[in-house]
Amino acid sequence: MPDPRRDVPRTDQVLADPRLREAVDRLGARLVKQTVVAAQQRCRDGEIGPDAVADIAVASLPQQATTLRRVVNATGVVVHTNLGRAPLSRAAVEAVSTAAGATDVELDLVTGRRGRRGRGALEALAEHVPDAGGVHVVNNGAAALALVTRVLARGGRSIVIARGELVEIGDGFRIPELLESVGATLREVGTTNRVRLSDYAAAVDDDTAFVLKVHPSNFTVSGFTSSVSVRELTGLGPPVVVDIGSGLLAPHPRLPNEPDATTALRAGADLVTASGDKLLGGPQAGLLLGRAELVERLRRDPFARALRVDKLTLAALEATLTGPMPPVAAALASRPEDLRARAQAICGALPPECEPEVVDSDGVVGGGGAPDVVLPSVAIALPEHLAVPLRLGEHPVVGRVERGRLLLDLLAVDPAEDGELIDAVTRVAAREGS
Repeated sequence: MPDPRRDVPRTDQVLADPRLREAVDRLGARLVKQTVVAAQQRCRDGEIGPDAVADIAVASLPQQATTLRRVVNATGVVVHTNLGRAPLSRAAVEAVSTAAGATDVELDLVTGRRGRRGRGALEALAEHVPDAGGVHVVNNGAAALALVTRVLARGGRSIVIARGELVEIGDGFRIPELLESVGATLREVGTTNRVRLSDYAAAVDDDTAFVLKVHPSNFTVSGFTSSVSVRELTGLGPPVVVDIGSGLLAPHPRLPNEPDATTALRAGADLVTASGDKLLGGPQAGLLLGRAELVERLRRDPFARALRVDKLTLAALEATLTGPMPPVAAALASRPEDLRARAQAICGALPPECEPEVVDSDGVVGGGGAPDVVLPSVAIALPEHLAVPLRLGEHPVVGRVERGRLLLDLLAVDPAEDGELIDAVTRVAAREGS
């Protein structure tokens, strides 16, 4: 009886295949070798013959040198944190590709000397929020608030904040712990449901670094409540810092209760912090907008270097601000009748055994934004048992299960992905049926 170990082709022989040599240039030697070793093991186990090892290795190669996989977001959550929050616009994706090589990110091509880092993105941000005297960008929203705290509350100075705004921002991270971790002392005022201007006034003293107002973006408190507006807080003396969280730069008609940077600055806020990868619809970034001298002080602090944003983010942010409507904005602007027409077309292209049905659905903003807002949407209902195979398929589709049915909500699905969704469901239905 032949020894299977003797029949398995050597690794160097398999790697000599031109297709695998090309893959090494594209994916790197490590990934290609791992794929070859896996194919060799299948040969040892008697699953394939020696002549098939190279073909199986080629067929098993990953498409890219990353474990991240692109998915179709059919959850009905526009800004889904677990799916990377805001999907980038095509313009932003192209900008990232350009920025991947050598760029003039810190070079003035006219003079040949060092230039302002990310000047295009900063100019675009300033143009969108003309009420901001200065703008700066760091690597995420929490970093923006941490930089403000580190610089203004250095030496253990106090920050006055309402108890009802000591929020948890996800994955167990909490605003008060973030502020204390960079050296601030908190002075909590009011109760969880009610705070008055007099509470703030009683807490403010010479040691107060600033008054902080945080938007409790991922929950609502209703009933016997009261809060203090930004405009009222500006009369207390210390700087007023407003963390709006969501990244909304101006009021949005579908999100009337969501704070925005322009309104906060016009009300007298000295600084506004926000995220770039939520309602702004761009890459992960922290935005700082406000009084020019304060923003410049933050930008020049040594700690700002640790939070510096990279060229890929700057490119994507600029394209988000200057380019066409990003996917998040498009989803918020979508009309149920248009979603229904798409859903009907998709249902008509699916196999009858999937039992597809067009149903009304309720979408949400997600990403800790507008928790009380329901976005009317339309979904395709399928049997619940298709949820897992669709999620694990060649082109993963992530929906949600409600009342024993899988709903593929179209609110956050790009129309260009409709064909991919049809193909994924058809493949899974055929496999499940067989």
